[in-house]
Amino acid sequence: MQKEILEHGLNMNRRRFLSRLSLGIGSVALGSLLIPDLFSSNPEEAVIAGLPHFAPKAKRVIYLFQNGAPSQLDLFDHKPLLQKMFGEDLPASVRMGQRLTGMTADQTKFPLAPTIYKFNQYGQARAEISELLPYTAGVVDDICIIKSMYTEAINHDPALTFFQTGAQIGNRPSMGAWLSYGLGSENKNLPAFCVLLSKGKGNGQGVYSKLWTNGFLDSIHQGVQFSSGENPVLYLNNPDGVDKTDRRRMLDKLGELNDLAYKEFGDPEINAKVQQYEMAYRMQTAVPEITDMSKEPESIIKMYGPDCLVPGTFAANCLLARKLSENGVRFVQLYHQGWDAHDNLPGQIVGQCKDVDQSSAALITDLKQRGLLDETLVIWGGEFGRTNYCQGKLTKDNYGRDHHPRCFTIWMAGGGIKPGVYGETDDFGYNIVKNPVHVHDFHATALALLGIDHEKLTYKSQGRRFRLTDVAGKVVNDIIA
Repeated sequence: MQKEILEHGLNMNRRRFLSRLSLGIGSVALGSLLIPDLFSSNPEEAVIAGLPHFAPKAKRVIYLFQNGAPSQLDLFDHKPLLQKMFGEDLPASVRMGQRLTGMTADQTKFPLAPTIYKFNQYGQARAEISELLPYTAGVVDDICIIKSMYTEAINHDPALTFFQTGAQIGNRPSMGAWLSYGLGSENKNLPAFCVLLSKGKGNGQGVYSKLWTNGFLDSIHQGVQFSSGENPVLYLNNPDGVDKTDRRRMLDKLGELNDLAYKEFGDPEINAKVQQYEMAYRMQTAVPEITDMSKEPESIIKMYGPDCLVPGTFAANCLLARKLSENGVRFVQLYHQGWDAHDNLPGQIVGQCKDVDQSSAALITDLKQRGLLDETLVIWGGEFGRTNYCQGKLTKDNYGRDHHPRCFTIWMAGGGIKPGVYGETDDFGYNIVKNPVHVHDFHATALALLGIDHEKLTYKSQGRRFRLTDVAGKVVNDIIA
């Protein structure tokens, strides 16, 4: 009996010791969240020990995502053979039984549809670029055009989710969330991950918050969406009758209550909420200054085009992306909707290119003249490509194109990227014949440019370790300078 009482007392002491130890660690964690520099002489210290894994070429990313899939055959991948074979059926030996979407109603006929737009060669690499992109042609010596991207997804939702999270299903951390988790923020007054939305004149595909989700990471790593309204970040301003002193007093009391809650329940999300409240408080000063375009010189407004003064446009978001990146935001994600041209592609693509061409090129030029391009990775592209055959009625000046995952084009610039043209497709623009680049390879390469070994940036959830590149991916060293 005495032995049982003794063992019970020892168990109680052990339990009490572990409990107190966890509470002490929790208090230390909360203190480090409220005062980021408390235990570090370097406020830009990596969130995870050992990161970056090697010397980075880029510090931050601006991703200009073209939602809906731009047609590479009308913009970057010129195929003269299609002109000669106008209206002829795509040879079965080329298609090789590819899985098609349900939007191609007649899956027995595949009439080839050449572009109606002229191409010219530009830059040292003599890259062929469509007349629809004259401004992009002007910065061609600063970009790497990758013609050999491919994916397995054939519909927008899984393909879009795949590019953002490395998986075709939901509830995985997005690329920006992974970087926030791995590298943290360069500016304690701004989020590490910001999201900007715009919509063009073409047929749009929806975007949704799961694309910038934190997934199973702490919620502090979720992307912060900026809107085009009077208040760029919702619920950031104080309500009527509440001034900055009142807000500070309220946050201090709320922090004390959350500290008590953490001691009782041990839920790490409580600490994440405290950190989010504190970030919102600091953003009250930083965000209005960054979103104010009135101080931009006329030369910059002219460079980006007049639409950069219209909140919510792609041009305005490109300029805002530069300002956010310049102020230390680790990952700025733009989504521009309107590229889903299943029919009347010429009637849609002209407006889309007008929306994005000048400001995309201006972003490159602007970063370069500020000395920021070398440390900023800029990415431009969609979730897959477009078919070489027509969807719907084909005429000499009108056609539509279905989804095409087997080969498509994106471009990358700055941040250690080697300018030029990489990859090659066949004469039909249907299959890759040289240097294929999978979505996982793209992610692995982007992480490498930021000094991260994609196989080592992991997070354990539900019994297994996850990473952005899942169990695949290889770095494309040929495009790294």
